Parts: sequence; C-alpha cells; structure tokens
Amino acid sequence: MKSFVDRWRELDWDDIRLKIHSKTPEDVERALNARHPGREEMMALLSPAASALLEPMAQRAQRLTRQRFGNTVSFYVPLYLSNLCANDCTYCGFSMSNRIRRKTLDEHEIARECAAIKALGFDHLLLVTGEHQGKVGMDYFRQHLPAIRRQFSSLQMEVQPLSTQEYAELKTLGLDGVMVYQETYHPKMYAQHHLKGKKQGFFYRLETPDRLGRAGIDKIGLGALIGLSDSWRVDCFMVAEHLLWLQQHYWQSRYSVSFPRLRPCAGGIEPASLMDERQLVQTICAFRLLAPEVELSLSTRESPAFRDQVIPLAINNVSAFSKTQPGGYADDHPELEQFAPHDARRPEEVAEALTAQGLQPVWKDWDSWLGRASQNR
Repeated sequence: MKSFVDRWRELDWDDIRLKIHSKTPEDVERALNARHPGREEMMALLSPAASALLEPMAQRAQRLTRQRFGNTVSFYVPLYLSNLCANDCTYCGFSMSNRIRRKTLDEHEIARECAAIKALGFDHLLLVTGEHQGKVGMDYFRQHLPAIRRQFSSLQMEVQPLSTQEYAELKTLGLDGVMVYQETYHPKMYAQHHLKGKKQGFFYRLETPDRLGRAGIDKIGLGALIGLSDSWRVDCFMVAEHLLWLQQHYWQSRYSVSFPRLRPCAGGIEPASLMDERQLVQTICAFRLLAPEVELSLSTRESPAFRDQVIPLAINNVSAFSKTQPGGYADDHPELEQFAPHDARRPEEVAEALTAQGLQPVWKDWDSWLGRASQNR
C-alpha cells in the first residue's frame, strides 16, 4: 500500500530549494491570480520574491478565510498529561537527557486539570504527552480517555506515533483528531536532532498521517518545527506536499496545519534557519491560498501583538492560556514545562482582543448527539 513516503522519495530537497529561490515577482503575480494554486504556485508564494507582494497575498488570504469560515475563530487548549519521554531530542524540554522533574497525571490529577480547564471556558481539548510507550502508552490512554472525553465536545491528541489499529481503537474511545509534526522533512538533519529513542525512526513518523487516514481519524494535523532545518522554506513546502497527498488519498478526513517556531526550553538549541514574523505571515497566507478549506492554527508560541494582528488574516484555530507542563492549570509548576509560551494572556483577554476586531470566538462547535460519539460512553 502506497504512502506519502513514496511521494517523498520523488522529491529532492536541494532542487526544491533552488526552485523556490529562483521564483520571480512575475511568478508570484501568476500564483496570486491562479484560481486554484498548485505546487509551482506554492513555491512562488513561499519564495523570497513574494515578500514584496505580501499585502495582496494577505488580502486574498483574508477574503478566502472569510468565505470559508466567516468571522469565527475556534479556541482550544492543551492538557499535558505527562512529561515522561524515552527520546533524546535536541530541541525539546522533555528530552530524556534533560534533568527535570518528571510527572505523569493520575486519575485524580486529571480530574482536577479538566475541572480547571472547564472553568476557563474551553470545550476543545488537545491531550499532549512526552513519547513514552511503556508508561504513557495505550494502557494509559484506555484508562483515561473515556472519562476525559465525557467532559469535552472535541478531543485531540499529540502523542507518540501509533499503529493504524491503535488509532482505530482510540477513535472508539472518543478521539476526534491527532496532531503529528514531522519536525523536519530532511532525513540527515532529522537524525542530527533525534539522538535516542523510537523517534529516531524518520520513516515511521513520516507514515503516521497515512495510518491516521486509514484508521478514519476525523482530523489530521500537520506541521514542521520551523527553524530545525537549514531551510524553513523547503520544510514548509514539504508540509504542503504532505497535505496535498493526504487530501487526495484520505479525502474523508479534515486537515489542519500549524506553524510552530522554535521556542526557548531546557537544553534548547538555536534555530538553523530564522523565520521572522513577516515571513511567518507570508507562510500562513501561502497555505490559505493553497488550501482555503484547511484549518490553520496559531499557538501561544507567538507574541500577543503578533497573534492579534495575524489571526484576522487567515487563522481560524487558536490556543490560549496554554500551560505546557503536567498539572499546569490546577497547580502551576513552570519547572516542568516543555517550552515557554510567549502569549500568556488569559483566554477571556484573547477573546476580547478578537471580538474587538469583529471576530467571533467559538468555544464549542460540536455536540456528541450530532455524531462521532464514543462507542464506550
């Protein structure tokens, strides 16, 4: 059975880099005027030449966003269940080589976190763990997912890659979506940053969205860790290639794209390629032009001022008041955090800032009686 790996093998990193950097302002104009931009147009929209045309890019991105999503912006929040990890990654605060206190939430602690999150107004939840198959694997998920799912209308996960059968089982427990970021699509650079553990398996991770599609997961989230490789433009183009492949082969699923830039953390590294805020806006707008129907997400990694300016352009899914450590909502323990969020505003402050710009924050957009309900509820 074919997977994105087959398409990836047809792509040449250096060739793509040369093509992106050879695009002219005329190529960007053609991409802006294309009714349905494709791969060549995406290269132009990600190119240095597109910087001079950012204003018309942003205007078209905003029009497409309003046409597809209206003025709505969905809110979600991450719930970190554990910072245990069996991988050694150069860029992550949870890396097994970092000397930090480790914590995995038990049933009582999860209940306290859920209550604290509900009190903040959230109803869309993203469960996050370090990648530790033994102590935070399927047995742990089987034990705790049903109780969590009963309290929230939407449940997504960002955990270690699993098998198709495991994803299918989690779907029966109420799982709606899975975020899985390749980090970088360059295998040698990937190897430089993943030193120990199962995350060293570049191709197993690369095939994870295919397994999600085969399992019938409702929403699949993609992204690259911007700055990990020496060319953020090529990595972002690879995310676009991945998205186009998945949409063609698993059209029943919905998709989201995130744009995480490296943030400070314990034992962290300096970015290999720098993307400034203007270039991040360019990249977000390029994805909106390529895929008007796809959910674009912006996390609290970015500053409050930047988020307030960019969300109205093309973003339709945001986190707020994120705590990146286990137990962060009921009991704040910053020494356990995965990375330091930049936007620390409370959710009502973020909502008020968006409302002031004519946008409608959406805290809940699904009821279980409409479908996709857990079989074990």
